[in-house]
Amino acid sequence: MQSHSNPRAIQYLIAGIAIFSVQDLILKLLSGSYPLHEAMVLRSVTAIPFMLAITRWFDGDLSSLINSNWPAMLGRGLLNFLAYTAYYLALAALPMATTVALYFTAPLFITLLSVFLLRETVTLNRWLAIGVGFVGVVIMVRPGGALFDWAALLPVFCGFAYALSMVLARSMGQQNSAAAMAFWGNNAFLLCSLALSAGFGSGAHADLAHPSVAFLTRGWATPTLTDGLLMCSCGFIAAVGLTLLTQAYRIGQSSVVAPFEFSFAFWGIVWGWLFWRTLPDGLGWLGIAIIIAAGTYVLRTEGITGTQDQRAPG
Repeated sequence: MQSHSNPRAIQYLIAGIAIFSVQDLILKLLSGSYPLHEAMVLRSVTAIPFMLAITRWFDGDLSSLINSNWPAMLGRGLLNFLAYTAYYLALAALPMATTVALYFTAPLFITLLSVFLLRETVTLNRWLAIGVGFVGVVIMVRPGGALFDWAALLPVFCGFAYALSMVLARSMGQQNSAAAMAFWGNNAFLLCSLALSAGFGSGAHADLAHPSVAFLTRGWATPTLTDGLLMCSCGFIAAVGLTLLTQAYRIGQSSVVAPFEFSFAFWGIVWGWLFWRTLPDGLGWLGIAIIIAAGTYVLRTEGITGTQDQRAPG
């Protein structure tokens, strides 16, 4: 890995995160009128041709999509579906900046899971960083306080599920290309979205008492032309954004590139201010700062350790 590729890799990562943030914005804007499963069905169907084109571009042909590991790739896709569904449901009820910040528990969970599943060694300083990060989570969620909303637990669950999928990707990536894993992940999104549509699409089980529950259980609604195009555009956004993120980690050193994942927090705050005129309060900013500081430390130290481990004979 050449270090001179890192600046370009960072540019790819920041661009990919910026593009993905637009999808989050679209889904939050639509969350009050349409169900999540409807948006995800349209997104997943639209993404298929783009996913095939990406696979053809990076892998040379489409043969990498059909191999003996496709059930495992589909299973990992199901895990990602649970993660992102929890995240999108949280967006329906919480400010974007808060949702994004709570999602940043993911690097902390990655460290924990690496210890238990990959048998990696974590120093005392890293354990302390994990503890500090969760202090930031508690400050933001404020369990038992007047401002507590159970939806604040959803992005934390998303962080855990996403972390587990990333740990699985470390081993699966040795046998499968990133394009193939993305393709089967999109298939999992489509299958699960269709299943949710079969259960809630009629609207017979709709519960509108809470924004997150309403976003999940609301029945299908015929979208306006603009809203339909917005939902379909998420397929293109997901395909392009995934390509940029994949390219970033392909040409750059993960320990250098990964901390720039936190540029996502910038977009959460920007979109929240531009569209809803909402900003975190004082304790919210404190929690955000603590989570980002602890997560950045974990990502950098664990990234460096991971690079060293990859050089060891196995």
